[in-house]
Amino acid sequence: MTRSAARLTDNPAYEAATPRLSVLIPFYKESPVALFKALCLEATPDIEVILLDDGSLMPELTHEVETAIETAPLAARLITLPANEGRARGRNRLTTAARGGYFLCLDADMLPDSPDFLRRWLDTTTDNPAVVFGGFSLLQAPKDKRFDVHRLMATKSDCLNAATRSQQPEKYVFTSNLLIRADVFGAQDFDADFTGWGWEDVEWAMRIAKTYGVGHIDNTATHMGLDTPETLTRKYEQSVPNFARVVRKHPEVVSQYPSYKVAKLIRKLPFRSLLRQSVKSAGLNTKLPVRSRAFALRLYRAALYAEVV
Repeated sequence: MTRSAARLTDNPAYEAATPRLSVLIPFYKESPVALFKALCLEATPDIEVILLDDGSLMPELTHEVETAIETAPLAARLITLPANEGRARGRNRLTTAARGGYFLCLDADMLPDSPDFLRRWLDTTTDNPAVVFGGFSLLQAPKDKRFDVHRLMATKSDCLNAATRSQQPEKYVFTSNLLIRADVFGAQDFDADFTGWGWEDVEWAMRIAKTYGVGHIDNTATHMGLDTPETLTRKYEQSVPNFARVVRKHPEVVSQYPSYKVAKLIRKLPFRSLLRQSVKSAGLNTKLPVRSRAFALRLYRAALYAEVV
């Protein structure tokens, strides 16, 4: 596939920088400016930030980002695409623009949890690791009640310390806060056939873990972009083809995941469509307790996946 033409915008600090660490931030119709400004508090010539607007087509957003990087002390480049390429292709494109020996992948809706966040990552590179995930938290995330269900789900399954994540190292790898050595990514990039939402980073980690291993540390960033139950259900629905692709590529790994095991059980049940509708309705029902809704949404995801296992 021919890549669409991109517009590049560099700030004055970009040309003079000699980066060891390239921070890679894709965004789509959401502003990365809060994250970029937080990173600027640790500005140093051995760090650069590459931002990718993945076809937002929002002039006001472009102007906001250009204004933020124009006078920033941190070396920065903005890549603006005329059409959306998707999560996997976007990440791959970002790495081709990076000049550092290490890439730090961050999602646009993250915020560092410590004032020496980037310094910790730079210190981590001195041991020459292949891949390291720093973890994420909800320490600074909004407390709106409409996000209570996602907050509970993320706290239980995602906001884990490094010791816990290390027990299944490839499972807990997300591009929300991920350090990758450049030559490792050169050998194994993201599978561009993943589309929509979910699983492209975990599938990549499954490949990487076999050859290079995956490390974990506690250098968290907050996931500010909690979702409502309505948004979660849409994302789960989008993720089904991606989950099916992971199952085909790595059955021996995915078969150990609880979501796969539950999906296999649901697959044997009659009236699966009725079950899906029922648990989805329960997950969206604001009259039910938060824990019940969270359980229903996890079951809904497994019921969706049951169709492809």
